[in-house]
Amino acid sequence: MLRLFKKILTTGVVTEPFAAHGNEAELEQLGIEIKSHIDKQFSGSIAIRQVDAGSCNGCELEIHALNNPFYDIERFGIHFVASPRHADVLLVTGPVSRHMQTALLRTYEATPNPKWVVAAGDCAACGGEFGVSYASCGAVSNVIPVDVVIPGCPPTPLALMKGLLGLINAKK
Repeated sequence: MLRLFKKILTTGVVTEPFAAHGNEAELEQLGIEIKSHIDKQFSGSIAIRQVDAGSCNGCELEIHALNNPFYDIERFGIHFVASPRHADVLLVTGPVSRHMQTALLRTYEATPNPKWVVAAGDCAACGGEFGVSYASCGAVSNVIPVDVVIPGCPPTPLALMKGLLGLINAKK
């Protein structure tokens, strides 16, 4: 144990220093704009139910980044919920696999009206490299109606926020 402790002390800190991305100002401006629209149209908050319909999880990693301390999307009035019955928006990722088709339809039907569907990522938008096959229905729009498409493989957290702002502006 002392050998391990000595190694820790002699190695020191090996993590990379934090490099500012330069998009903090854009993030704040975008967040303030989103918050003002949500306050006016949705009484202060909007609930999102995220559904993985068969993706590689690349989009999910970027969606999860929205909840980390850097992006902290909840401060702008957007939060994720566990039940479609509490959701205003369905955020769907991935090409819809045949095994997830029924689950996605049930989730869509369980979401109260008015509801909006966002297809996040290239696979959700057009089926990606999987397309339509015996195992895949392809794009989300082949199964349920889609209101907004956020392109990217995977879309960045800022692109996701811009897409959500586009959805809010479209639904005025």
